[in-house]
Amino acid sequence: MRIATILPYKENYSSREAGAVSLWVKDFLKYSKFIDSNIIYGSTSYKDYLSKNYKNIKIKSINSKLISSTKEYSNKLINSLKKENFDIIELHNRPIMVDDFVKNIESKIILYFHNDPSSMKGAKTAQERIDLLKKVDKIIFISNWVKNKFFENTNLNNHSKTEIIYHSIDPSQKVIKKSKQIVFVGKLNEAKGYDIFCDAINRIMDKTPKWKAFSIGDEKRFKYYPKHKRHINLGYLPHNKVLDFLNKSEIAVIPSRWEEPFGRTALEASSRGCATIISNRGGLPETTNEAIILRKLDSITLKNTILKLIKDNKRRKMIQRKSRLNIKHLLKQNSFKIDQMRTALFPFFYSNTNNNKLRILNIYNLGQKLNHRIYHISIGKKFTNGFIRNGHDVIEISDRDFIRQNRNLNIFNIKDKFQKYLLETFKNYNPDLIIFGHSQNIDTETLSNFRNLNKNLLISQWNEDPMMNGLADSMYNIEKIKNFFPYIDHTFITTHPNLLKKHLSTNNIHYFLTPVDRNIECFDVYNLNPKNDIFYAMSHGVNRATLKKGKIDQRSNFLKSLKKHLKNLNCDFYGFDNIEPIWGSLYFNALINSKMGLNLSRGKPTKYYSSNRIASLMGNGLLTFIDKKTNFNNFFNNDEIVFYESLLDLVDKVRFYNKNDYLRIKIAKKGQKKYFDNFNESEISKYIVDKSIGKLNNLFQ
Repeated sequence: MRIATILPYKENYSSREAGAVSLWVKDFLKYSKFIDSNIIYGSTSYKDYLSKNYKNIKIKSINSKLISSTKEYSNKLINSLKKENFDIIELHNRPIMVDDFVKNIESKIILYFHNDPSSMKGAKTAQERIDLLKKVDKIIFISNWVKNKFFENTNLNNHSKTEIIYHSIDPSQKVIKKSKQIVFVGKLNEAKGYDIFCDAINRIMDKTPKWKAFSIGDEKRFKYYPKHKRHINLGYLPHNKVLDFLNKSEIAVIPSRWEEPFGRTALEASSRGCATIISNRGGLPETTNEAIILRKLDSITLKNTILKLIKDNKRRKMIQRKSRLNIKHLLKQNSFKIDQMRTALFPFFYSNTNNNKLRILNIYNLGQKLNHRIYHISIGKKFTNGFIRNGHDVIEISDRDFIRQNRNLNIFNIKDKFQKYLLETFKNYNPDLIIFGHSQNIDTETLSNFRNLNKNLLISQWNEDPMMNGLADSMYNIEKIKNFFPYIDHTFITTHPNLLKKHLSTNNIHYFLTPVDRNIECFDVYNLNPKNDIFYAMSHGVNRATLKKGKIDQRSNFLKSLKKHLKNLNCDFYGFDNIEPIWGSLYFNALINSKMGLNLSRGKPTKYYSSNRIASLMGNGLLTFIDKKTNFNNFFNNDEIVFYESLLDLVDKVRFYNKNDYLRIKIAKKGQKKYFDNFNESEISKYIVDKSIGKLNNLFQ
């Protein structure tokens, strides 16, 4: 699993000035099983990165009014991430960037909130926060206080997509003798209660001559507060030096006025055996169970609390010992929780009952009632072959054959009987993935029943019918797949998904190209001596073996014109002009007896659409012609397939390659190799499974 961790652009992932978010990321990386596949992105001018797996994004427009720094940062990140195959993108503290990432990157997205969500752009309103729940795959809060702020003013108080993962720490490996010193760590400002600390220390030091006070931190807009001569300001220290200093200090004070989202310093101080004093603000009480919580946040109360600890040596030592022993948030444990949460986004990515291999129920028309005359164009059959060759187990169900066979026995409630058959098969087999294609015989209620039986079940559908504009039955084809949308996880079609944006949300619609299979596309025509020049076969529907009277197909006129222009060539065309369609072995006998093949599909030439004939033509080694407007140049080069722009352009190119056998054979051979290398049954079936389980697969990018 590959993970990209995105820091806020102002976050310095450096030893010199690491913030709380950087420390979080660095710490949890230490024990993650994904340490070698997790890349951290950020923007800093420093070079002393906290870990090796860091990539720096340079931002130029920090002072520019033309574009916000966050927007520039987001754009540069997206351009960089598009080149990678990350399974998960983890966004820290930047809900405003979610929309851009969801629109542009096909990865699971985890959003981390380290501060009050209602104070951040993109999450300020209750509706924005509800929308975030819909857009991302997981939201992590660093404390229950932060979580409560997220759900504030909504009608929710929890959601299955949310988790709390606290800042965590390793126990100190060394216990050293403590010095009589009181320490404050944090920004030296009133929000952190630094003024309260200074005033309390001033009141204490003269009464406790053996004790010293230290403050660690800085503040850009520093305001001077009177300090005792034994109160020493050490300024900013690297994080490891801070931990060492806490380890040898007796008392730590975190008197924040600010609603701390968590309060990492309190956790660190307690884990290093400090008697820790905290205010009751924000998430501070969640850091440790051993801290002393101030009843009132003022310097007098703080002074009295510190003096009691100094005077009561036994109590102070007991608090220190219990603090070190009872660390509330351990790094190793919470790192394991984060990894579990990541893998849970991919139900079958790492754990499966059969060594990462799936049980797949493949439902499609096997064509038994057609005596298997359509086996050579059966996409469902090629899927099954690919699934099995990739190590999965498959059960096939032919819905149309079940209905036909049982209709002879009982003409009533046949479809209900089929639902029962599906349900009982499901109970016995308990598949991990159900995939079905062109089936209107499955009730949506049955799909719901499947999910009730297996909450981790994944369901995908596929459809090879054309869905372009201007074709009479396009809307019918779209409605067929739309009917199942609320009940399935993914849809696979042979038209570019962007063409359906007006009708459907395309987030989980994926393109696929008809696969080739060496068991089916088993000929190498370029090695043969065909008698005919160009081949084309058209049908009036796979369920019809003959021509349908009165049916008009716009391709007929194109083919008739083509034949007229190529009257000196042997055009072997079927399925129109009173020439019956051909199937099965007759189809192959005709196909391999032609040098070249025309890939002409129904409807207007449309981006990425082709009927399944393209696999038959290219897979069997015919030089193949296809309309340039299909954009198949994104898959094949000019030396692998021939693109034409018009009827006359096609005529010229057919004539040219008919006279140039060397070029014809070279292109046909190279095109066949490209098709089998990239779009064979194993690769396409792997793509189907990967997309179904939520794993990245950029086969068609």
